[in-house]
Amino acid sequence: MEKETISMRIINPNCAGIDVGSGSHFVANGQSNKEVREFGVYAEDLKAMSEWLHSQGIISVAMESTGTYWQNLFVELMNSGLEVILTSGKFTKNINRKKTDIMDCQWIQKMHTLGLLPSSFLPDETTEKLRTLCRHRANMISQKADASHKMAKFLKWLNFRLDVVVRDVTGLTGIKIISTICNGNLDPISLSKHRHYNCRKSEAEIAKALVSNERRDYLFGLKQEYSRYKFYKTLIEDCDREISVFLQIIIDQKEDVVDDLPEKKPYKIQNKNGIKGVDLNIIAYQYFDGVDLMDIPGVSHSTVLTFMSEIGPEGLQKFSSAKKFASGLD
Repeated sequence: MEKETISMRIINPNCAGIDVGSGSHFVANGQSNKEVREFGVYAEDLKAMSEWLHSQGIISVAMESTGTYWQNLFVELMNSGLEVILTSGKFTKNINRKKTDIMDCQWIQKMHTLGLLPSSFLPDETTEKLRTLCRHRANMISQKADASHKMAKFLKWLNFRLDVVVRDVTGLTGIKIISTICNGNLDPISLSKHRHYNCRKSEAEIAKALVSNERRDYLFGLKQEYSRYKFYKTLIEDCDREISVFLQIIIDQKEDVVDDLPEKKPYKIQNKNGIKGVDLNIIAYQYFDGVDLMDIPGVSHSTVLTFMSEIGPEGLQKFSSAKKFASGLD
């Protein structure tokens, strides 16, 4: 009995598939091994790949968004005039085959030929630059939080139960006490004098919580983490200034900036990790040409900044429906 075959219409006749790697990229412009080439990852290699693709009559290329290895290659191919389809690895899986670099690029080329690879959402260049800054800032906030958690651990090991008498060990009261401890003052009465007037606990109760066992190893660890906390705090402040300048440049470069201003929203309070030196209520309103995202219930400053840096003013136009936009956020 002969096996039945199903024919499929070719959608992209002049296309190639690329298996992106950390040390080299494999490119297939057909299904035979003779039509597969390996290229390095240096700038001259990416240029050579682009030239080879053009020499083979390729007009469209597909590749997976593997880690961060695809980014420079993507820019090089786009700048050379090729259509580049960046797709998620979940669309290129084939569980019924062996996995090699050559077979991977051939499979991607085959899938792209048949038009089965959807393109991932990519923001415009300006939004991408803002995204880089905001994601870097988010990473610094994560590092600062890690230092804060470790400071809290060392305080407990030192028998400084600061966590019991203050809501946040890095708040106004807590951080002053930690700074004084790191400067060598372990006297509980003296430390309790740093109590902020908003603190619910009295100086006497704070002093009771700050009787230390004075272990030198724990004190050393606390000092190290406090230095790390201050370091990342400074980096976040630098990020805030850079983002503020970049956002203002974007607004200044707009041809038509909305003249009116959005309503003030004093009920939307920015948390301590919010970006400083930027009025997102106004900037976002100008950034999205008069659309007041902050007026949406439940949308915070951080949500708006994420929307600005991940989607951008033109991003919504790339989605044909709200359902597809929501799906793209996964």
